[in-house]
Amino acid sequence: MQEHAESAPPPPEDSLDLLQAATAARARAYAPYSRFFVGAAIRSESGTIYAAANVENAAYPVGTCAEAGAIAAMIAGGDRRIVEILVCGPGPALVTPCGACRQRIREFASAGTPIHAADPDGIQASFTLGELLPMAFGPDTLERGPP
Repeated sequence: MQEHAESAPPPPEDSLDLLQAATAARARAYAPYSRFFVGAAIRSESGTIYAAANVENAAYPVGTCAEAGAIAAMIAGGDRRIVEILVCGPGPALVTPCGACRQRIREFASAGTPIHAADPDGIQASFTLGELLPMAFGPDTLERGPP
């Protein structure tokens, strides 16, 4: 496994359930145009795992990332906090959340939230949300009020 920063958390052994969930979701991805199949799995604050796959559309901007689907499932399931997330792509390059998904994750996670990048061979790297989205704009930014 590649280590990209000293503050990146090592994936705990119990992250294997996230890997299994994301891998299963990835197998059901709908990606007929790019053939780039992605699955994502979130562990919420309650411990529940929510997984989803990317869903493409002939009108490309209308497609949905796996991370966005997993977040929507988490919200529909009644949870509001992400404590860990794993994204599984095809490899060999690391597949991390796109910029828009990093912002979506930020809405429900803290800067220290672990994000694992995996491929069919397993977890390849781990980061924190703060490493992938430094100086993020989030809900706390809006709570500060006017200057």
